[in-house]
Amino acid sequence: MKNRAVVALFVAFLLSLPALAQQQPATSDQSSQTASSSQSTTPSGDTATGKAPLQYESHQGFWGKVNPFARKKYVQRQTQPIRDRINELDELTAANSKMIKDVDGRAQQGIQQASAKASEADQHAVDAGNKATQAQTTATQANNRLTTVEGVVSNIDQYKASNQTEIRFRPGQTVLSKNAKGALDDLATPLKGQHGYIVEVQGFSSGKGQAAIETSRKMADAVVRYLVENQEIPVYRIYVLGMGNAPVPTAANSTDEQGAKPKRMSGGRVEVSLMKNDLEQLASTGATQAK
Repeated sequence: MKNRAVVALFVAFLLSLPALAQQQPATSDQSSQTASSSQSTTPSGDTATGKAPLQYESHQGFWGKVNPFARKKYVQRQTQPIRDRINELDELTAANSKMIKDVDGRAQQGIQQASAKASEADQHAVDAGNKATQAQTTATQANNRLTTVEGVVSNIDQYKASNQTEIRFRPGQTVLSKNAKGALDDLATPLKGQHGYIVEVQGFSSGKGQAAIETSRKMADAVVRYLVENQEIPVYRIYVLGMGNAPVPTAANSTDEQGAKPKRMSGGRVEVSLMKNDLEQLASTGATQAK
């Protein structure tokens, strides 16, 4: 009796299997239609790999998605498209990472080059500023030099008395004494190597007329001869004049403190005057600026 009941239940189970199989494919067909409709609305170009999405099988067989009797090859065949798509995504990710690194490297290189060029431009600007300052200084010095030269040129013929000495002669003599030579040495020695000076030699003698002029000229010539031969004073820098028994030029038209006219001198003497202009000052200024 019990065996009959078990057999009856088993037969009822077998009869119910076709009904379950018919309901399951209908449900799977609806889900596959829904998936296919959603896939058709999604363009293939919107995927990461640029390929169409994976297609699911609409026919699931007798057992549906869960097949208790599925073999290993069947499972591999079903999952192979998924693995291929995963591999493609990995390759795409690696390519994108490499591209990002390349772009970042080029960007960093461009930034470094721009920074180097900016630093170089700053250095050029600093150099240009220094050169401009140097040019301004040179222009100022040149302007000052030009002003000095203009002042000297305008006063080139203006000589000022720098030193003066008097050489005495005994009456009727034109020979220089030892003291006279020493005085001339003191006057002429500092003039070696200098420029912008002249030596004015004026002879005065007692007597009258042409004889006094000749005597004063001879005394003056004796002084000039000593300066040229012993002190190497150029002849063109010496101006000689025999004044005879004329009064001293500086007092020719003046009076002394008591209001009396100056007396004509007795005996012979030579007035030696050192006259200088501003050329020596110009030379010393130029040497200072050159340093």
